[in-house]
Amino acid sequence: MTRASLEYALDHASVDALFSKHAGRQYERKLLFSTMVDLTALVVCGAHPSVHAAYRAMREQVPVSLTAVYDKLGGVEMQTTEALVAHSAARLRPVVEGLGTSEQWLAGYRIRVLDGNHLAATERRLQVLWACAAGPLPGQSLVVLEPEAGLVVQMVGCEDGHAQERSLLEPVIAGAEPGDVYIADRNFCTLGFLFGLANRPAHFIIRQHANLPVESCGTQHRRGRTDTGAVFEQSITLRKDGAELRARRIVIRLDTPTRDGDTEMAILTELPASIDAATIADLYRRRWTIETLFARVERNLQSEIAALGYPKAALFGFGVSLVAANVFAVVRAAMDAAKRADQRVADMPLSDFAIVNAARSAHDGIDIVLDDEVWAPFQTMAPRSLAKRLLAWAAHSDWQRFRKAVRGPKKPTAKRTRFKHKSHVSTARLLAE
Repeated sequence: MTRASLEYALDHASVDALFSKHAGRQYERKLLFSTMVDLTALVVCGAHPSVHAAYRAMREQVPVSLTAVYDKLGGVEMQTTEALVAHSAARLRPVVEGLGTSEQWLAGYRIRVLDGNHLAATERRLQVLWACAAGPLPGQSLVVLEPEAGLVVQMVGCEDGHAQERSLLEPVIAGAEPGDVYIADRNFCTLGFLFGLANRPAHFIIRQHANLPVESCGTQHRRGRTDTGAVFEQSITLRKDGAELRARRIVIRLDTPTRDGDTEMAILTELPASIDAATIADLYRRRWTIETLFARVERNLQSEIAALGYPKAALFGFGVSLVAANVFAVVRAAMDAAKRADQRVADMPLSDFAIVNAARSAHDGIDIVLDDEVWAPFQTMAPRSLAKRLLAWAAHSDWQRFRKAVRGPKKPTAKRTRFKHKSHVSTARLLAE
């Protein structure tokens, strides 16, 4: 399922056409962009531990030297990486819809969840980094998730690892469409972003930042409860450069304080009053779906290739990992649909790690048994046909193999009071006591 979905998401003709459309200074001669994507995907998905290993495995398909490959990776322009992520989502969305697993969060609207991701420090392979004691950061990005389909629809990359995330919001505003609802944390609560979305016209559900100037237009009225506390609402006005925006301020008085000690949480939205305050509060609570995505990418994929020190190369690797995450979303949707149809396992929780590990383990064996020509038809297959094929394959899954392991209650950690003044002890001697 994974190989077929990858072939469909990254069909060579459309990926090379995408490069021709979006590349500025970079060009193709012997090494096609689609080949670069395939090679990087092998590393990201764990089929090979490094770019060098993937290069050796693909030696027949890569007609240039390893140095040329690294040079090409270091020159992939940001707009090309961003376009690749958006392209994969556009290709795979009809497949997810064909599987029938999409969950509508808010009738009549399309949900977008926004968050930022900073890449970890890389190795110091570049000469400019040899004398650096501090960790070299290759960049960061904003990521927009469409949670109903489980697909990353937009990535906004930045090579400056110290840049403020708010400075990257303009492309997010430009990508907003009428009827979109953006859910984000308070770091993105700026007048520019709120007014920018409202002018598209799109909508927002964003936690209020303490520094945001808000003009109250009335008292708070109780609007019921959620699982986390009592909900109140009041009307507010936002002003920017002479423009005025009427909005609603939803306040949740929490039963249990947050990790930061907050006892109240204020959420701003300009969605109509027909959508009640409790619903808006619940939608904001589901913002964690993008944090789950980041955790899944970090845990199951090699999303941050430490050897890629050049910012463009590191961000390209992260972009390919988001494409792989979109492919995984399709595979997971197919398995969920097949599981739902089987009453014996309909309620069985599945393990993301087990699914990814099974795909990774099967990679080499499939490549030995099946030639590349077998997979070529999947690149041009109709999305509904691919959905049916994936569903048929998923129905034959060994569900016990993919069952999620549920751990028992955590036991309190024993206090370590013995041998405090020793650097080590013999486990065998302790067992023999």
